[in-house]
Parts: sequence; C-alpha cells; structure tokens
Amino acid sequence: MFATIHHVQLAMPAGREDEARTFFVGALGMIEVDKPPVLAARGGAWFRGGGVELHLGVEEPFAPARKAHPGLVVDDIAEAARRVATTGRDVAWDTDFPGFRRFYAHDPFGNRLEFLQPL
Repeated sequence: MFATIHHVQLAMPAGREDEARTFFVGALGMIEVDKPPVLAARGGAWFRGGGVELHLGVEEPFAPARKAHPGLVVDDIAEAARRVATTGRDVAWDTDFPGFRRFYAHDPFGNRLEFLQPL
C-alpha cells in the first residue's frame, strides 16, 4: 500500500526560521525547499537532503519532540557528528542498535534527531 515516506514534520516556535536554516542548511548541508504560498504564510521551513524531506511547522504553544524523532541515514557518521558539534549541540553516541553506528542530537528547538550509518 505505501510506496515511501514523503516527509517527516517537526515542530518549531514561531519566528525562528533563520535558526532552522543555519542548522539544517548550514550545518547539515540540506537545501531549503520553497513552501507553497498558502503554507508559507503559516511560517516554518522545509528542507531536503539525501532523499529525506523535513518540514518544520510552527506550533504554539511549542513543545519539542524529546522521544519521537526522524532517523537520518548518513554516509559519514563521524563527519555528521563533527558538523552537529560545530553548532554547539551535544552529540550522544549510542551502541544499542546492532548493525549501525549512531548518535542522537537535538535541533535548535530541542527536537531529537537520530543519525545512523550502517556498519
């Protein structure tokens, strides 16, 4: 029935799109995707990279996703960790997923992100 996932949505507070761009484009190397005008009026931002599309939508009151998260497969986990760390965010390595190297980090708004590389 399902062919693929089109996007994953994360929440963000209003008016902080520039922080989202700095992290998702500047640090992670994604590109920003233009939102349709009717949706752009709501705020937020959309990003794409490596076949993954992340939509950040404004949510008020805002509460970051602390447990729920996208799992992002990367080609070079050490480089991904280095790039995340350059933003001042903590990188928490985890060895509990057989067959993968992985770490967790948080976006500028506190949403949990998982980065994985197959062994």
